[in-house]
Amino acid sequence: MSNLLKFLREEKEAKRKGGLYHKTQVNLAYNSNRMEGSKLTEEQTRYIFETRTIGFKEQEAVPVDDIIETSNHFVAFDYLFDAIDIPFSDTPIKEFHRILKTGTSDATKEWFMVGEWKKLPNEVGGMETTLPRNVEKDMNKLNNWYNSLSEIAFENIVEYHYRFEKIHPFQDGNGRVGRLIMFRECLKNGIIPFIIDESHKQFYYRGLKEFENVRGYLIDTCLSSQDTYKEWFNYFYGDLLKMR
Repeated sequence: MSNLLKFLREEKEAKRKGGLYHKTQVNLAYNSNRMEGSKLTEEQTRYIFETRTIGFKEQEAVPVDDIIETSNHFVAFDYLFDAIDIPFSDTPIKEFHRILKTGTSDATKEWFMVGEWKKLPNEVGGMETTLPRNVEKDMNKLNNWYNSLSEIAFENIVEYHYRFEKIHPFQDGNGRVGRLIMFRECLKNGIIPFIIDESHKQFYYRGLKEFENVRGYLIDTCLSSQDTYKEWFNYFYGDLLKMR
């Protein structure tokens, strides 16, 4: 998998259509936004990515924010590659959030703080999260733990995601930012990335909720999603690698 980052970067720079980068952009944006309540279908998501236009004809109308956040997600994924070599810190995390939320109705709210830590308490799945006054401290603690690891393993990335979501440092958009971080860190560390799709959604939420007691639920869900991405990689690049 050491070739994956190189292949995806080449496809991105070449603006190649119909390849793994294209497929990843559409599927990651669709599934990650869908989990947060987006009404866009996968076909509509693909249409926006491929044409940069909106033309759904007689299909059901969707909220403007869904369209903006989908387009923003494509930009955030591009940023993932542009910034993958910079040290892991608050900087790329906040930039993911800024990109994802720019131009949305949330961005017009004075208290929302696009690209900055939350100012108001929030919950996730009915569970309390870190209070705003403690976010900076808890995020520093989390990032220091992660950066202190001598070698990043798959399980470390999943644990980081759980702890990040438990802090819930932004007012909204935490899930999308968190899943972009996981994808970035997998690529950066030569680990097969993954996309949590609709079929894994409930297992994913269960895994987050029960992680402290049963870590295997979330890890196994991510491993199952990873198997899907392996299949994509082998389809697009398996024959090429055999010839080398």
